[in-house]
Amino acid sequence: MTHSRRQFVKRAGAATFAAAVMMTGTIPRAFATPAEMLEVQVYRSPSCNCCLKWADHLRENGFSVKVENRDDLADIKAKYGVPQDLQSCHTARVGGYTIEGHVPAQDISKLLDTKPDARGLAVPGMPLGSPGMEHPFRKHSYNVVLFGEARRLVFAQH
Repeated sequence: MTHSRRQFVKRAGAATFAAAVMMTGTIPRAFATPAEMLEVQVYRSPSCNCCLKWADHLRENGFSVKVENRDDLADIKAKYGVPQDLQSCHTARVGGYTIEGHVPAQDISKLLDTKPDARGLAVPGMPLGSPGMEHPFRKHSYNVVLFGEARRLVFAQH
């Protein structure tokens, strides 16, 4: 039985990928997206359900998510330098960045791809229509803010 060169290369690539996954237990960096490589650590109040919906949104978009319930999030927000006016109901960490509030997964992926010099991204408050805050009849426009030590800028608009 003869195989074309294309079939051979395709099978060799698949075999290499499978062997790498079997040997390391992880997806090799060459095949993985940032979402697949990094775990998102989410800190949330145990009484807040929209945080769980946001975590599900991240999972649906390829992120690995670990959720930790905390009665008080003020220490986490202070530790990671989230400005008071950008705060929301949950705080997360991924790839050395802080993610505050209902930031869409696509914006987190873009942050991880571009690696700007910043502390992280924030969606202040809890705008209707943002991931985890879906509403059947209403959707507010909102900005995703890139924040750092001394600067802020609009990273995305939704």
